[in-house]
Amino acid sequence: MTGPLSFAVLGPVRAWRGRSEIDLGTRQQRLILALLLARAGGAVSVAELVDLLWASDPPPSAVNVVHRHVGTLRRRFEPGLPTRAAGSVLIRDGAAYRLRIDGESLDLLRFRRLVARAGGGSGEPAVELYREALALWRDRCASDLRAGGPAHPEFVAVDGERCAAVRAATDAALRAGRVHAVLPAIRLAAEHEPLDEALRARLLLALAADGRRAEALAAYADVERRLVDELGIRPGADLRAARDSLLDHDAPAGGSRSGRGVGPAPGRAEVDLRPDLSQSTRAGPPAQLPADHPYFAGRRGVVAAAAELLAADRKPTALVIDGMPGVGKTTLAVHLAHLLAGRYPDGQLHADLRGFGSGGTAMPPAEALRGFLWSLGVAPAAIPAEPHARAGLYRSLLAERRMLILLDNCRDWDQVRHLLPGAGGSLVIATTRRRVTGVGRPAGAHPLHLDPLTDVEARELLTRWLGDAAAAEPAAVDGIVARCGGLPLALALVATRTLGRSGLTLPAVAGELAGADGRLAGFGDAHADLERAFSWSYQALTPEAARLFRLLPLHPTGELSTEAAAALGGLSPRVARDLLAELGAQLLVQPGDGRWRMHGLLRAYAAQLGEEHDDPAERAAAVERVHDQHRLSA
Repeated sequence: MTGPLSFAVLGPVRAWRGRSEIDLGTRQQRLILALLLARAGGAVSVAELVDLLWASDPPPSAVNVVHRHVGTLRRRFEPGLPTRAAGSVLIRDGAAYRLRIDGESLDLLRFRRLVARAGGGSGEPAVELYREALALWRDRCASDLRAGGPAHPEFVAVDGERCAAVRAATDAALRAGRVHAVLPAIRLAAEHEPLDEALRARLLLALAADGRRAEALAAYADVERRLVDELGIRPGADLRAARDSLLDHDAPAGGSRSGRGVGPAPGRAEVDLRPDLSQSTRAGPPAQLPADHPYFAGRRGVVAAAAELLAADRKPTALVIDGMPGVGKTTLAVHLAHLLAGRYPDGQLHADLRGFGSGGTAMPPAEALRGFLWSLGVAPAAIPAEPHARAGLYRSLLAERRMLILLDNCRDWDQVRHLLPGAGGSLVIATTRRRVTGVGRPAGAHPLHLDPLTDVEARELLTRWLGDAAAAEPAAVDGIVARCGGLPLALALVATRTLGRSGLTLPAVAGELAGADGRLAGFGDAHADLERAFSWSYQALTPEAARLFRLLPLHPTGELSTEAAAALGGLSPRVARDLLAELGAQLLVQPGDGRWRMHGLLRAYAAQLGEEHDDPAERAAAVERVHDQHRLSA
């Protein structure tokens, strides 16, 4: 990778060298980087980093762990950096660290510079500067690292800068009669800070000034209810004054009776009770695709199949990519979406439907529709409450557009069907772990099944990750490819582990994998990531299918018939067939010969589960039943 480094913290934490995005590693490494970025070049002590990573009871090795994480980040930013070298970007400053960054390499510094310039001006130039500054925000500060507890005070302080800028931008826009230029940013900030009364008051006045008095009244009712329900308080003076200005048609739309108002806006606006769907033309088309993977490799056959489908006379409305855990469905879907985005000029939408994940709760279609309608410019008050009405409005809007919709991590068709376009030229690309069949599949949806990478593709992927190191050790690469079984997740974990630990050579990694005798422990500390990815599919199984999954590795060969599976589980052939079909939706493969096969890494995972959860006597009985079945069929 070549080019200057750049960073983003006004939303998910990201980094690039030139146009290539940098993999930032583990959550702890990303947290360290996030705090350094929020400090914007200022020093962060090692003690602060320990407190950041361990809210309480840090381990005795905490300081050393911090130093190792910092070293890993340095080598990600400067790949040729030797171990223990000081680095030129992430530098040691006594008992602290800081980033050496300039005003153009970090979105937070660009935001601050634009806000400072806007604060010294007036009229339309100031409004445009505020608009440019607020457009840098994609979500809350370090939004990808804030789940599961209160945000770090540094991140909250940066969020506060955004709220202050939104309030100042609204005041300037109301005075200049240009409120529509900053209204999308006001909406987004108010959505993120629903109990900020000063911000909500500005939203009411901005909506009224833009001719959306009915929506403004609905927004007031919403914040009043929230304040009462969540805090037990009534709206304050600024919010009440903003509401009063909505009710008084003779008052200027931007006025405030409290004397602490935000300034009048020219002109008056009448009450409009019709749902307003026009804002998408003001905010610009949505562009929500995640970044393409910098090391994408292979998959030429699947990409060609997609191109052939889209070139046919009857073009599909959806391409559904299915495959086992870790096979690279999301990576392919994002890559394919970037290849096709130019055909869909009205923008791209994206949602992770959480069909399989650690949270355990899939996203309801109504929630996804709400987000999509918001992105398409539908005001919150105009979004129907009833799911079928939301779906109808969504399809009506898509009928007038050519859009690309990426639906990642789908659980089943019931979750997807309301998110498919109706008439028009839009396309959905969806990913799912469940094998797509013709039963219940909506018209216009075409499956693209994803198998593990071929050996050639797997070598190509490792070479893209590791460069000269892979080219210099072809025998080690062949060993790693064989042990990973063409699974992109496993190959990526090997690559990042090799890059992240100086002195860990490819022959050493290949030796560890070979010495583990097919067990996931051969992946070192990365085995937990494989187990986690597999566990999301395992946890979705019925108890009967989960039991059979744990017993399957006891079969002496890598493939088995339905009769052999029935013997293993002590089941009737009919019950075994049903359970194998459930497993085959995402965890097994059934080639044309009718025998079932399990990927080697899934087999290792199932064997580990069986040893942990099943009684040894039951496992021994299962093996004996297989031997009896083999003798009878011989």
